[in-house]
Amino acid sequence: MQSLRAKMRGMSVCCRGFSIGLLIPSSASVDAKNTTATVSIVAVASAPFSAYRVASINTYHFTIPFFCSRVYRSVPRFSSLRRRFTVGEVMSEGTISYLSQKEAAEIDELLMGPLGFSVDQLMELAGLSVAASIAQVYASSDHARVLVICGPGNNGGDGLVCARHLHHFGYKPFVCYPKRTAKPLYTGLVTQLEALSVKFLSVGDLPRNLSDEFDLIVDAMFGFSFHGIPRPPFDDLIQRISSLNGIGNKTRSPSVISVDIPSGWHVEEGDVSGEGIKSDMLVSLTAPKLCARKFVGPHHFLGGRFVPPFILDKFSLKLPHYPGTDMCVRIGESPTVDISAMRENYVSPELLEDQVMADPTDQFCKWFNEAVTAGLREPNAMFLSTSSMDGKTSSRMVLLKGVDKEGFVWYTNYQSRKAQDLSANPFAALLFYWNSLNRQVRVEGNVEKVSVEESDAYFHSRPHGSQLGAVVSNQSAPVSGRDVLVAAYRELEAKYDNGTVIPRPEHWGGYRLKPILFEFWQGQPSRLHDRLQYSLREVDGKQSWHISRLAP
Repeated sequence: MQSLRAKMRGMSVCCRGFSIGLLIPSSASVDAKNTTATVSIVAVASAPFSAYRVASINTYHFTIPFFCSRVYRSVPRFSSLRRRFTVGEVMSEGTISYLSQKEAAEIDELLMGPLGFSVDQLMELAGLSVAASIAQVYASSDHARVLVICGPGNNGGDGLVCARHLHHFGYKPFVCYPKRTAKPLYTGLVTQLEALSVKFLSVGDLPRNLSDEFDLIVDAMFGFSFHGIPRPPFDDLIQRISSLNGIGNKTRSPSVISVDIPSGWHVEEGDVSGEGIKSDMLVSLTAPKLCARKFVGPHHFLGGRFVPPFILDKFSLKLPHYPGTDMCVRIGESPTVDISAMRENYVSPELLEDQVMADPTDQFCKWFNEAVTAGLREPNAMFLSTSSMDGKTSSRMVLLKGVDKEGFVWYTNYQSRKAQDLSANPFAALLFYWNSLNRQVRVEGNVEKVSVEESDAYFHSRPHGSQLGAVVSNQSAPVSGRDVLVAAYRELEAKYDNGTVIPRPEHWGGYRLKPILFEFWQGQPSRLHDRLQYSLREVDGKQSWHISRLAP
């Protein structure tokens, strides 16, 4: 390992892989490497990742599209609860491994030796995982200005890679890199950032109060292989970050994200001096270090998916699995949220009467096309609210399948709850909500079935599997188990496996809502939202649309 360190010019060479998370009661006893306790373990770590810096906590996040059929970046607009948090399998009992400094170094050496990983490969994976973790918690719409402080070693390289990915994710990163490393790997990362016009700041360029100009700070100064006391200028930078208000203070800005371990901490014992960085987020890489047990911030993630089985077996590592294709996973429980404090101050162009179209269907189509162009996922998703004869209302999501001056069309099962409501009370309301555009549209009107010909045409335009599903499902009726549905589906699938046309079942077809009222809503600052309502009025014996403004 010493020879490897020499080759790396004393850089913080580390290993990267997986990390796990669990909730350990204060009374639980833990042993040095494997945390064994009667605990409620929320495992969120996963195995394979990079390998040049072991253990640390990684975070990952991505904005959630709202209901649409295309890729959409609709993000829940809460500054503290931003996107969906990815959670791996829950370990009811057992152990999650934390690495000592020696173990981390040994894994590092194996990964970059006989297992064939290179430092730049691992650094790229690490930086991507950190950037993805940040995006999962802190939306670029509210936390665009990111200061990335990079140390002279591999941890600093992670920070440079992270800054590049944050730029591509829509953030505005600034990099403070006081002690640059003159190796091609690091100079290349700097060149890449300069080509993106990412601004580099000297320590002297930083505002004394970091809260003035930055929404987030990425601490990529020192990793698990660091020994001793931080020297200038890093000692002052750590002190300045540590002087920010403590964890949990909702007024604190910026939030701090530490890569691998919080700078100023002992890799095994934690913040011994009490002067280390109190991070809001820790992104562990490869597997968490022992100091991660003492991390009390709200967001702990594990990043990376490249730890081979050989490492897992050799070090008896117990780590949770990454779900799906995610590069990182949350460790432990998501932070509790004060629902009453969740709010968004909308900023949108004004919606004025002289700017909208005279016909509400035309205006709807204009907004709908803009939602599609914005990349929203399933912009045709809509809330459908119906009422039974006795006034009991129910709502559900359905997909718009056609719109013109005659009305809004969707398809469903004629024996479902909504169909029963519409049979008794043929009046309904639709709601389209396009979150990232700060827009919603309400439509009310009478409902009628579409023609048999329209239902037949649409049914046979659907994918083969969707047609089978419509035949098999007795929508809204109780079913004893999923296996019953699957068995019925397989049986029908075998029956129509030769390309035979599947007849549309009589209990399935379309509805058309014929509008009598529209409302277009555009979110505005201080809750002074724009609301324009179109209602039908009779003028000279003819019905025409009248536009009026409603108070927000």
